[in-house]
Amino acid sequence: MTQILIAGVDEVGRGPLAGAVVAAAVILNPQQWIEGLADSKVLSEKKRNELDLIIRQKALYWSLGRAEVEEIDEINILQASLLAMKRAVEGLKVCPQHLKIDGNKCIDMNISMEAIVKGDSKAASISAASIIAKVARDKEMFELDKLYPQYGFAQHKGYPTKAHREALLKYGAICHHRRSFKPVRDVLL
Repeated sequence: MTQILIAGVDEVGRGPLAGAVVAAAVILNPQQWIEGLADSKVLSEKKRNELDLIIRQKALYWSLGRAEVEEIDEINILQASLLAMKRAVEGLKVCPQHLKIDGNKCIDMNISMEAIVKGDSKAASISAASIIAKVARDKEMFELDKLYPQYGFAQHKGYPTKAHREALLKYGAICHHRRSFKPVRDVLL
């Protein structure tokens, strides 16, 4: 019997004021169950990093996709998130027969798919996608922190914390900030 290839798809980074939105598509191996998969937001950073390595080793296929700051500003964060997810699916080495997408929107592809609200806590493949996308984006924010330590990207990952908003007011926006987001737009006026 032929196995149906189902890819879980999720994105991270819709809310931050800086950085790309990163998505992942993961096709898990039904013969290699991965213990501990859950929504990346409820896992500790240490556990996410451990699971990230396991997922990359045990999944049949995985891929990352992204939409850059300029794309987010041009087409809006929702459309950029959908674009990043589409790119993640297109990056898979095989074409899945079905997609399970976290959220309430489907992506523009000619593949069977379903949107699952809170899917990262309901479907293992979506959980896996959320984990590898979160780890990848967090690594990017750690690298950005090395270049611009005054913003504290390693701590808040670009989210609009009090410290991040204060740094924006003090130092202004950099090219990695999303100009279409109000707190950034406000400092550019």
